[in-house]
Amino acid sequence: MAKTLVHYSLEIKKGQKFAIFGSDLAAPLVREVYREAVRAGAHVTVIPSMEGVAEIFLKEASDEQLQFVSPLSRLVYETYDALLSIRGDYNTRSLSGVDPKRQALRAKAGAELSQVLLSRSAKGELRWCATEYPTHASAQEASMSLAEYEEFVFRACQVDQEDPVSRWRAMSEEQERIIGVVKEIDTLRIVGEDTDLTLRVKDRTWISAAGTHNFPDGEIFTGPVEDSANGHIRFTFPAIHQGRSVEDVRLTFKDGKVVEASARVGEEFLKALLNSDAGACYLGEIGIGTNYGIQRFTRNILFDEKIGGTIHLAVGSGYPETGSKNQSGVHWDMICDLRNGGEIYGDGALIYKDGKFVI
Repeated sequence: MAKTLVHYSLEIKKGQKFAIFGSDLAAPLVREVYREAVRAGAHVTVIPSMEGVAEIFLKEASDEQLQFVSPLSRLVYETYDALLSIRGDYNTRSLSGVDPKRQALRAKAGAELSQVLLSRSAKGELRWCATEYPTHASAQEASMSLAEYEEFVFRACQVDQEDPVSRWRAMSEEQERIIGVVKEIDTLRIVGEDTDLTLRVKDRTWISAAGTHNFPDGEIFTGPVEDSANGHIRFTFPAIHQGRSVEDVRLTFKDGKVVEASARVGEEFLKALLNSDAGACYLGEIGIGTNYGIQRFTRNILFDEKIGGTIHLAVGSGYPETGSKNQSGVHWDMICDLRNGGEIYGDGALIYKDGKFVI
């Protein structure tokens, strides 16, 4: 896994400045990535995280402290060549007791660095990737034993294969074939249970995600025209963000903006994040999951947004390389399952049905 991350996902080269963010639970993978990057000749910095610190900060900090941006973080985001984030949670819900408004204020403060990362990435100045180290907490969220979850993670990452890189490249080729068709489309219409939403993607760039920014991967995505979304959508699975689970999310859009938002569980948090800044209530991304090796919901967006047969929309910040102009401290992916009767139309023609492209 470390070899694939260093040499395929991030393409670490001699002399590059490379930062690894990871929890102590992820230490086995952090060490092996560090070893592989040092062997490649990179200048490697490990930035560890400690359990409980984020909760203390969000509960105890003043508004001034919540809005402070660390100059150390700024240095890394502005000057490093590659960043890798390795998640490994003790408790996936450790922030559930935090005031949503305080989380929204912190998210707003992080918008500047988020834009630095996205802008430098779009210019080819920075490579970044996020991955997961299996832990008991994540396994429990997915209703699996740790052994089952480890197998799930490694299969999803294709590192159980003799040559993982060739598998990721094959996925990339298939996704590029699909993009060759959808890049000509102006208007998408998404139809499903309690869902009928149209949006425009004309002159936006579709990206094939095949193990570079996320690991595992498996999606094609772009940034919708900011004022184009109209209609309503119901998200099939709980929307997980900042350790909170928001269930049965329903959004109504008018001219790109969320004008109605509801949830059976977590509605206060949903509305707080949507109102956290001007861009949070607009779409920054539409993605279509293509990893049919991932078929079960795990309550982990890294895997769940890639489920073959689903789409996801992200409210908030978009990726500049897609042409998105939306900026926000929020990027929140929400998943809609289209495997049972869902459809996508491109300029009026059926292009996707029951979770698969028909083009």
